[in-house]
Amino acid sequence: MPIERLTLLHSNDMHGDFLAELRAGEGTLIGGLSLLAGYINQVRRTEENAIFAVAGDMLQGSLIDTEYRGISTMDVMNYLAPDVVTLGNHEFDYGLPQLLFLEKMAHFPIVNANLYLKPYNRRLMIPYLVVQRGHIRVLFIGVITEKVLAELSRDPLISTFISLAEVSEEVRRIVNAYKSEDIDLTVLLTHIGYEADVELAALLDPTLGVDIIIGGHSHTILDKPTVVNGILITQAGVGTDQIGRFDLQIDTDEDRIVAYEWQLVPIDSRMAPPDSELEAHIKRYSEAVDHKYDAILCHLARTLTHPDRTIETELGNLTADILAEVSRADVALMGSGAIRLPELGPLVTLRDFIACFPFADTLTKFNITGARLKRIFSHIMRPENRTGQGECYQVNAGVQAVYDNAARQLVSLQVRGEPVTDDRVYSVCVTGYHLRSCAQFLSITYEELSEIPRPRTIATSMQDVLEEYLRSNQNIARKVEGRLAYL
Repeated sequence: MPIERLTLLHSNDMHGDFLAELRAGEGTLIGGLSLLAGYINQVRRTEENAIFAVAGDMLQGSLIDTEYRGISTMDVMNYLAPDVVTLGNHEFDYGLPQLLFLEKMAHFPIVNANLYLKPYNRRLMIPYLVVQRGHIRVLFIGVITEKVLAELSRDPLISTFISLAEVSEEVRRIVNAYKSEDIDLTVLLTHIGYEADVELAALLDPTLGVDIIIGGHSHTILDKPTVVNGILITQAGVGTDQIGRFDLQIDTDEDRIVAYEWQLVPIDSRMAPPDSELEAHIKRYSEAVDHKYDAILCHLARTLTHPDRTIETELGNLTADILAEVSRADVALMGSGAIRLPELGPLVTLRDFIACFPFADTLTKFNITGARLKRIFSHIMRPENRTGQGECYQVNAGVQAVYDNAARQLVSLQVRGEPVTDDRVYSVCVTGYHLRSCAQFLSITYEELSEIPRPRTIATSMQDVLEEYLRSNQNIARKVEGRLAYL
């Protein structure tokens, strides 16, 4: 029985995490792409057969990435030289044309099996890649679903399979087509979230021979791989503070894993020295950004926190209040996930602001009846939307919603101190991201939002609105006051 050894490293949701940070009280550097590169370089030197794969979301989340619209991240990723990468939802943040430009920049292959150009029934990216190390041949297939691609949901040219059942059929088609290639290991690189990975694994026919699912999107930390339907499922959290590592023993005659070890390896200066060349390259980007973005934007009365996207927060309340005031809307729904820092202030630099609010999305106002407004709150406050993978919202002052978890129903909804009535019309402000996927995120169709009258664009950049407001309003603060309450 010929046994071959393979080391499979994997990252996901790196989000332009360029720079190392000091671990409190220890003086040890953790994370950052140069330290990550140092560890990957070490593994490649010491292990005869090594592969490094990335399960989506290389982009977005750092000021350097935002300033260069992903070009800096792709440039640095070329230094890391991953063997295969799949797309995440944030690869689309700068628009499809920019993604296609970045894909041409990449020195590494980007795989996705289920994004199609609608009119021509052609895949947008290469669907799979066979990587050979020694006598081992590994088939990688990239997967994403429309659940995490809201930006494309209204694009007339791009489509993706919506259901996991359809995704499983696409995987079946590819695996069947390339079984004759004597594949020893089959790996799905997904960006659909841990729970969806588990569901997908349960749908796959065991005879297809899918061995591993390396996932992303939900930023899940695992103690060990989850096994479903004989498939190993894992993820490596978020950022560059850690990397997943499989050490596999593979029977290349029977094309199966006979033994494995998996660990989540912490990336710090004790594991491996940083890649000095990459460190110098990143420094050129960071110095240019530092010069521009270290200017002071405003001073808050105190530090405002945003510890959890599923609950009402101080920073969320301030943001929703600003959007409601600027748009003069009765209700402002600010997506919690668009607030990217756990705290802000009291001193706020332009760097801090952009890191906290990186999305220059449109701001739109529409009018709906009270009955439909209740439907929205019933949808966004339901328990299954608050698991960490749903779309949760912050709301402005004057809005108070009470939801009964046990009864699974909205108990009360008030606007400006008065109960919402079914036939009264209320104005609501949301970002373009949530408007484009309103049926999914808000349980209301675009046609319903367009009845009295059509939605109106208030601003082409929410980021500009927030920046200008903070420049002009110093020493402001907010507190958690029960705008969204759960029984």
